[in-house]
Amino acid sequence: MWKNVGIHMSGSFFSGACVVKLDEKGRFVLPQEKRYGLVEEGKCEFVIGLGIGGCLAIYKKSVIQKIVEKFKKNQHVAKFQKFFTLFFSTLHETECDKIGRVTLPDNLKDAVGIDREMVVAGVMDKIELWPRKLYEENLRELIEGKSNDKSLAKMIEEAFGLLHQEEEVSPTAAVTAAMNPLYVSPNE
Repeated sequence: MWKNVGIHMSGSFFSGACVVKLDEKGRFVLPQEKRYGLVEEGKCEFVIGLGIGGCLAIYKKSVIQKIVEKFKKNQHVAKFQKFFTLFFSTLHETECDKIGRVTLPDNLKDAVGIDREMVVAGVMDKIELWPRKLYEENLRELIEGKSNDKSLAKMIEEAFGLLHQEEEVSPTAAVTAAMNPLYVSPNE
């Protein structure tokens, strides 16, 4: 179904955001440029799961496979069991239909509070699906400096500071990062 359209996606990343609406069957149209970024081996198949901060995340099958391989190494570590159960029991393998629609399962919509409108946001190697109201509140608080986390200026400074860091990682962070591919050091 998915033929090569001349877009080379290796080494690329997802970015940009747009608002989409769910229809009465819980479907939304995934923007075309994001669909192309999900295509692997000629197929637009992917996995939707819980994301960080109140969103859902769409992962390419190859990305979710890397996460699984890393998690397998720690599947018997007690402190991760609840997370593994919640994360893997809510993963939903799916694909787009002929016109690019994706059906969101009720349990995932309910888990993050997606109702009628949501924001589809490209974030590096995944696509996040946010309840529109929450996304807009988070963005407004961040821009206005009212975020509980940090100011936008501080976040930008720290994020761009990562570009200048050497690849040296503390032993604790290396072990933690190896156990959790989504790990971000509390010092960052």
